[in-house]
Amino acid sequence: MTKVVVTQWIHPEVAEELRAFCNPVLNESREPLPPGELAARCVEAEGIMAFMPDRIDRAFLEGCPWLRIVVATLKGFDNFDVEALKARGITFRLQEDLLTVPTAELALGLMLGLGRHLLQGDTLIRNGAFRGWRPTLYGLGLQGQRVGILGFGNVGRALAARLRPFEAEVLFHDLAQYGNEAEDHHGAVSVGLDTLLATSDYLVPLLPLTPETRCLLNRQALSRLKRGCLLINVARGGLVDETAVADLLASGHLGGYAADVFALEDWALEDRPQRIPEALLADRTQTLFTPHLGSAVQKTRLAIERSAAQQLRDFFSS
Repeated sequence: MTKVVVTQWIHPEVAEELRAFCNPVLNESREPLPPGELAARCVEAEGIMAFMPDRIDRAFLEGCPWLRIVVATLKGFDNFDVEALKARGITFRLQEDLLTVPTAELALGLMLGLGRHLLQGDTLIRNGAFRGWRPTLYGLGLQGQRVGILGFGNVGRALAARLRPFEAEVLFHDLAQYGNEAEDHHGAVSVGLDTLLATSDYLVPLLPLTPETRCLLNRQALSRLKRGCLLINVARGGLVDETAVADLLASGHLGGYAADVFALEDWALEDRPQRIPEALLADRTQTLFTPHLGSAVQKTRLAIERSAAQQLRDFFSS
């Protein structure tokens, strides 16, 4: 029976769906497999269901002579060498639409959490310091504020749509050119990059990680942000210079940083950092962090796994 390696934990009901047409080799833990063990499991695999922590490059593929398809349970593919897969005639599939809405929702949640000092308020109460209302922790709401979205693909548009009820002014800049000016931008206005950086009260980069976008928000670009701007990152950690973020928070130029993703997760990069900068972690008043929860909605994760399983079924039954 066809061998399919599933690199990370999946719901039991999806495992049963896989067993109906293949022999799934499952990861029963909630941790990634050691590289050597994963490589050994894939030697005779014809299919792989892959996840965010996986890196599939030319060296990995050398050990997979029977591999015919890789189905990734994500929409970004910077940690997958697509050209190497094509060169070997291996089919590659993604789940582009299912992650869009929950990622936009999390971006909105981080904006509210950072702007309204929710973490600091929670800490104040848990520390026993709350004695009733005081004129403290005044923050930044969304109504009337200018939100800049850097990258206006599916997630950018979903975020813009969700910002409309908050009556925020939404601007966007995209590296791609949109030829149809009549296209629905959910009330967002296209502006140049300089304008986006200089005028945004919130900046949300929503770009894929590529050689062109890596550290696009470097020290120089971050210095061009409006003073006090809140930076929200739910796309890829490597889009920003995390050390520069820490420095600009300390100087007061950057008003806050919320992130769901970190450069240590950018598996495609040989020189990725191994940890989050200590200065960034030490700042508990201007930061808000979540552990890559962008698509961590129960029904969404189940739908993603089922979609990936169906793609494998369709491929092997054709």
